[in-house]
Amino acid sequence: MPLLPEEPQIHESAQGPRATSASGRTAPTPRPVPGPRPAAHPRPGRPGPLRPTPPVQRTPHDVAATPGPSGPAVRTAAAPAPASPQIQLIPASAEGALDAAEEAVDLLLDSGRAPGEVLVITTGEQHPWATHELTFGEASYWAQHDAGDDVFYADATAVGRTTKRPVVVVAVNGGPDSSAATVLPLAHGRAGALLIVCGDPQQINSVLGARV
Repeated sequence: MPLLPEEPQIHESAQGPRATSASGRTAPTPRPVPGPRPAAHPRPGRPGPLRPTPPVQRTPHDVAATPGPSGPAVRTAAAPAPASPQIQLIPASAEGALDAAEEAVDLLLDSGRAPGEVLVITTGEQHPWATHELTFGEASYWAQHDAGDDVFYADATAVGRTTKRPVVVVAVNGGPDSSAATVLPLAHGRAGALLIVCGDPQQINSVLGARV
């Protein structure tokens, strides 16, 4: 009887996965369980939270109130005090003071001054222009003063009603001794840039003092 070939031996290596005792197998690495992650620890040398703090949202009011970049302080200059008018003295006698005032007015107009910038005051006899205009009534007379279009002439009794003009010319042409003492300080207050006084220098200096 012929010999049958030996049945092939099945080695254990050809079989399926080898069963290994629990003590001999390496435990598989556990998979992470879904869920919230633990908070990350800050890195050494970087104190504070890991993520930067988000900027604070500012309202338009806060933005407007936030000061700008610092710079050199700007000082506000104080308003300068109003300058006193320049005083010019023209020596003249009481009889010639009005003529000297007329010449001064002509020079002012020739130099470019507008007629409405000049006020003429007399301490004694009124200027002929004022005498003539007053014949039409005080309302018409003072209306020309208020218009400010021409040279205005007033006497010592009307100085308080006049307003300020750039140039005031005073003719000390007589009147009581107290007239010049009353008129000159008022005329000085009415003059914006220049006060011209025609009369006796000694009398004028005694009234205006160091301002001349």
